[in-house]
Amino acid sequence: MGETLMTDDPALPPAPGEEQYPALALANSAIALPGGHTADLLGTPAQTNHWLTEHGLAPVDIDMREMCAAQLRSLREQIRALLASRTAGLPALPAALSAINEALTRVPTARLLQWDDKTGPYRATPHPTTEIVDHALATLAANAADLLTDPDAERLTACDSTPCNRYLLRHGRRHWCSTRCGDRARAARAYTRRTQPRTN
Repeated sequence: MGETLMTDDPALPPAPGEEQYPALALANSAIALPGGHTADLLGTPAQTNHWLTEHGLAPVDIDMREMCAAQLRSLREQIRALLASRTAGLPALPAALSAINEALTRVPTARLLQWDDKTGPYRATPHPTTEIVDHALATLAANAADLLTDPDAERLTACDSTPCNRYLLRHGRRHWCSTRCGDRARAARAYTRRTQPRTN
């Protein structure tokens, strides 16, 4: 198993479609790198807060906890499972569908009834950080549902450069998430052509 690098900058530009679909950016936030390494942009609570802030889903420096970061990483894996099903033309995993639908319904619409043993009943909103994360999860789940049901889903593909694991919206014949991956794929093809024996 490869080593996970905790980094905010894997030196890759956003994959095509990430600007329009933050759920695609979430799916691509654990990046497979050469040498069996992975760059996880959600590896720590601070990195998760940074990612949410960069995507307009949380204010700077909320009190992000590991539990909340883990929820976002879990949603990422479920979105990745749905993208993999969609690009392979396979049925979706029921657990992935359930996770998206559960996230869609997380945002409370009212202050909840609470009970204090000394003072009795009162109404209050949940912990502010939990509320922010629930809102982010619901927003990302809705965005994933939009991506999967939009005509753009026909252009959804996995990057065609090993070992990259990112998804993108294909433009024309391009099947790579970045110039670096395109260069790597072309170099690999050229190497294969040079090293394969010629047949007459």
